[in-house]
Amino acid sequence: MKNFPENLRFIDLSAPLEHMSASEPFPPKFNYLDHRAGAEILGAPGGVSADEFPDGIGLAWEEICGITHAGTHLDAPLHFGPTSEGKPSRSIDQIPLKWCFGDGVVLNLTHLKPAAEITIDDLKQALAKIDYTLKPFDIVLLNTGASRKLGSADYLTIHPGVTREATLWMIEQGIKIVGTDGYGFDRPFINMLQDHKQGKPNSLWPGHFAGREKEYCHIEKLANLDAIPVPHGFKVAVFPVNVKGGTAGWCRPVAIVAG
Repeated sequence: MKNFPENLRFIDLSAPLEHMSASEPFPPKFNYLDHRAGAEILGAPGGVSADEFPDGIGLAWEEICGITHAGTHLDAPLHFGPTSEGKPSRSIDQIPLKWCFGDGVVLNLTHLKPAAEITIDDLKQALAKIDYTLKPFDIVLLNTGASRKLGSADYLTIHPGVTREATLWMIEQGIKIVGTDGYGFDRPFINMLQDHKQGKPNSLWPGHFAGREKEYCHIEKLANLDAIPVPHGFKVAVFPVNVKGGTAGWCRPVAIVAG
């Protein structure tokens, strides 16, 4: 393609949306309509039989029944609560597209124990190791190592979660989108529930609910963060599906790396 850089690498950071995935508590269900079924369905309204189609087959497609939070997706402020910063929360179709393309930075948090809390100190230490200072509109990718368990039920219970304080700290640096390779942005539900029953304040979805105080979006269920060859100096594109009034949108994040 004329004037298009030839040395760019495109790294897929998404987990597949798949039928009855073991990694999903509310797994999507696929109805695969093959080419023969497509011919029968498409021809029926006009009284055309499947055999009248070329080779007796028509068009194939999939019917999906599932939540917008299955697979890799971008959560909108509306997911976190009805208001953010005292104003009506934006739905996924209202998110500024300029948030969804920017400089990427990967923070290595793979040393954390399963279901650990990701604190401000954890973020600062990870940034210091790569000699990087966050700037407004960076897209932050948290590599916890949880994606190695994608496809198994263990994936639901091992991811570290971002604390309220750490979430707000990133937003204060001008971050609008942060992503994790874990099932959720917060710790696994069983761990949050234990903390809540023991009387720990702000223990239920603290990272999510921080979005009621300060507006931001986060990506859940990233993959292949280890494949990004540099911790920064690359671009990320994470445009969500345009779901009218939606609390989230399926997306296919891509790291764009030169060289």
